Amino acid sequence: MSVTVRVPTTLRTLTAGASEVTVEGETVGAVLDALEADHPGFKSRLLDDDGNLRRFVNVFVADDDVRFLDGLGTKVAEGDTVAIIPAVAGG
Repeated sequence: MSVTVRVPTTLRTLTAGASEVTVEGETVGAVLDALEADHPGFKSRLLDDDGNLRRFVNVFVADDDVRFLDGLGTKVAEGDTVAIIPAVAGG
């Protein structure tokens, strides 16, 4: 499945400045694997040592937070958009 990944500004150094990249994958985990293969450095910034999403990283598939779906096992469909959104804190 070909999907579009929206890359936040803080990670665009890994994609030569591109705000969106296209990769193949049938699940969010597979998409992140493909993203890492094409643009090394993503997984260490998105996943913890146990291979889970870091708590300050949010990933959405078609506007749905994968934490409330099947996490990295969340299925993606052809043409879906996967958005990586860093958490924002402050007050």
